[in-house]
Amino acid sequence: MELHLEGRTAAVTGGSKGIGQGIAQELAREGVNLHLAARHADQLQFAADEIRKRFGVTVETHAIDLSKREARDAFAHEIAGVDILINCAGAIPGGGLDQVDEETWRQSWELKLFGYVGISRIVYKEMCRRRRGVIVNIIGAGGVLTGAGYIAGGAGNSALINFTKSLGGEAVRYGVRVVGVNPGPVDTPRLAYLHQLAEEKVAAQDLEAFRRQRGRNMAYGRPAKVEEISGLVAFLASDRASYLTGEVINIDGGIIARGGAPGDPIGSNA
Repeated sequence: MELHLEGRTAAVTGGSKGIGQGIAQELAREGVNLHLAARHADQLQFAADEIRKRFGVTVETHAIDLSKREARDAFAHEIAGVDILINCAGAIPGGGLDQVDEETWRQSWELKLFGYVGISRIVYKEMCRRRRGVIVNIIGAGGVLTGAGYIAGGAGNSALINFTKSLGGEAVRYGVRVVGVNPGPVDTPRLAYLHQLAEEKVAAQDLEAFRRQRGRNMAYGRPAKVEEISGLVAFLASDRASYLTGEVINIDGGIIARGGAPGDPIGSNA
């Protein structure tokens, strides 16, 4: 399917690894020039060099801590003229109310929840002025599933779902679209790390059974591939999805549809 994205410019936060890096590569494959933002300059430069070499597009890098409001606002003003904004930076830690202290809760929301809102506030205003543009928020299935073991993430993601739908409904008036994606478990380094943490709590003699059960809890016995997320995002960013705004699409292998299952990871971007 031809998406007709060649020559456009996109900003991707969290673009140095995982889902964000996969989305950046997918857009570059379509001929989109990029601004990539992430915290670690070395990882960011490696990702940018690989994209330039493979796809021949322009890639500008922004090594920045998006949890800091002043730096975040400066970045948003710098990239405000982009055609596409992909908010993908941030992961909220798991744990119950007694396990996630207030400082950790605030810090994680400052990066993901307020990061998405703050960058969108500036970029959306410019998109409305030009009467064109697309914002895609990568949120997470934890915003739909309710579970006390992921209380900070579920609350933050549900706020971003509401934010996406509310802003997307208004955006129509200005020729702009705002949409979201809720990934479930995705095969990324973060998911591998979460699995490692879970396995550390399992007795050695029970480890293989634990891994088999985890596979059975996932659709098709596996997490999603990054390209299964990034392909959808590229479509949503294109004019082929020009009548779609104010919607958040679940891409989780049916976890939400079946109400979750014991042991289901909520998502590598959750």
